[in-house]
Amino acid sequence: MGTVTAPWKQLLLNALDCNSSLKHSSFFQLATIGSNGRPSNRTVVFRGFLENTEKIQINTDSRSRKIDDLKHCPYAEICWYFTESWEQFRINGRIDVIDVSCPDPVKLQQREKAWFACSLKSRLQYLGSDPGLPSLAEQPLPESSLDPSARPVDAFCLLILDPDQVDYLNLKSNERRAFSSRQTVNREKFWTSESINP
Repeated sequence: MGTVTAPWKQLLLNALDCNSSLKHSSFFQLATIGSNGRPSNRTVVFRGFLENTEKIQINTDSRSRKIDDLKHCPYAEICWYFTESWEQFRINGRIDVIDVSCPDPVKLQQREKAWFACSLKSRLQYLGSDPGLPSLAEQPLPESSLDPSARPVDAFCLLILDPDQVDYLNLKSNERRAFSSRQTVNREKFWTSESINP
């Protein structure tokens, strides 16, 4: 059975709602492939869907290693496990990196909107030293160093994951579904789903 809208998105929204009392339900793992061919995995925060789409938003520091990984290979997979409902989502797709140098004004607007959706405390993290480099000294960030109305700092980067495959597993009902997408002649995404063995 095929459909233009993503049939897995409602399953994910239901899981988020069912697990909303658990703070960790907004965290998932993001796996990328580095230029050395090795996988790299880390935990990131779900920042919602891009308006009226199934594209997943992630905020990150443009100086982090995942940016180099994504420039080498733009494909990635996230893995999300919901402990209350025993559901796992593995979502595979291409990631669009939207940083300060992006030439597209619409994407830059999306980046700015994501910036202002962050708490001031989250925004302050982008003023710190380069992530992943040796720490020379403990230097707390002064809270007054960032104007709340200021536009995004250069280090702030928005990642947009455009899913093309979703593997859904429900351990309570012992159900597993594979969702995959193709493009129609009108360049719309067309999703199909299939029950598979858990």
